[in-house]
Amino acid sequence: MFESLKEQPADKILALMQTYREDPRDGKIDLGVGVYKDASGNTPIMRAIKNAEQQLWEAETTKAYTGLAGDPAFADAMVAMVLGDAVPRANVAAVATPGGTGAVRQGFDMVRMANPDAKVFVSDPTWPNHLSILKHMGMNMVPYRYFDEESRGVDFGGMMEDLAQAGPGDIVLVHGCCHNPTGANLNMTEWKVLVDLLIKTGATPMVDIAYQGFGDGLEEDAAATRLIASSVPETIIAASCSKNFGIYRERTGLLMAVAANPSAHKLNQGTLAYLNRQNYSFPPDHGARLVTMVLSDDALRAEWAAELEEMRNGMLGLREQLAAELQRLSGSDRFGFIAQHRGMFSRLGATPEQVERLRAEHGIYLVGDSRLNIAGLNKDSVPILAKAMIDVGI
Repeated sequence: MFESLKEQPADKILALMQTYREDPRDGKIDLGVGVYKDASGNTPIMRAIKNAEQQLWEAETTKAYTGLAGDPAFADAMVAMVLGDAVPRANVAAVATPGGTGAVRQGFDMVRMANPDAKVFVSDPTWPNHLSILKHMGMNMVPYRYFDEESRGVDFGGMMEDLAQAGPGDIVLVHGCCHNPTGANLNMTEWKVLVDLLIKTGATPMVDIAYQGFGDGLEEDAAATRLIASSVPETIIAASCSKNFGIYRERTGLLMAVAANPSAHKLNQGTLAYLNRQNYSFPPDHGARLVTMVLSDDALRAEWAAELEEMRNGMLGLREQLAAELQRLSGSDRFGFIAQHRGMFSRLGATPEQVERLRAEHGIYLVGDSRLNIAGLNKDSVPILAKAMIDVGI
């Protein structure tokens, strides 16, 4: 039987990581992998998480299953963090998932159950795993224009023109903040225009929010998601705790289905629990419990929020330093977009040949589409990257 299996394409980012590890050069710089790093190049355990873990170690008395949906306290804490008071809690069905990826997959599964013929409109570009999962599931994908290669901003006119083709029963997948891989984001005026279009077309939004707190702040980064959820009849939201809590390997996420009224809650909650049962039964709990503790304890939450803000401001500082250094070297303001982008990533608009030259000649590793992980830099490596970018003609 196994001989009939087909070789699957390697994940490009994972392959890049392997190539980086095998590179013997001392001065190599990894700007490809999508994890936060501090100035020393480490991905630390956040202080509040470490403190919560110590408390949990002392207090935890069982490793028994929690429930198909996970611990209700985790859902309550995450719904409050993501949605605030934008919608009544009774309107939101929610289940814990293995990371944000699990939430995305379960969300697509919910869509497929509700409408097997649904078209899922995805930004061009988007996180590659969106496309991979949809292809694996055999769902209909429709790209919509998003990134303007000239300005390195959002092609909002093209985006609206393409999304006008969506209709009832279709899904419009958006990034709640800190767009991956481009770093280019809609402003609130544009989000309101998008909401009006969603209401007009009857399409259902699905929000992937994986970087809340990494852009303009914890509340600010949730503003678009809250606007959408409070304005349209139904919204699907996939949230990740990997980045803003630094618990990547704990695989902690939440899938939310927001309805217009509480009467749909029982059906939606039952559907989400059913999907969990079919895929992995009970979701991971350790990371979810740590998040619940941090969000529910005033001292831990204050400690976490302060460190998250340090991380956010650090990335903004690196953006500004890189944009300024590139302006100095090039005598041009064409790199100003780097300071305007938000989150961990910026798409530089470099050619594959330029990206390869960065790797081969300078030991600088970017994803092939020229996605740059700002968090992979520090104040000392910024000038090295800037000079290399100019050298290869970006």
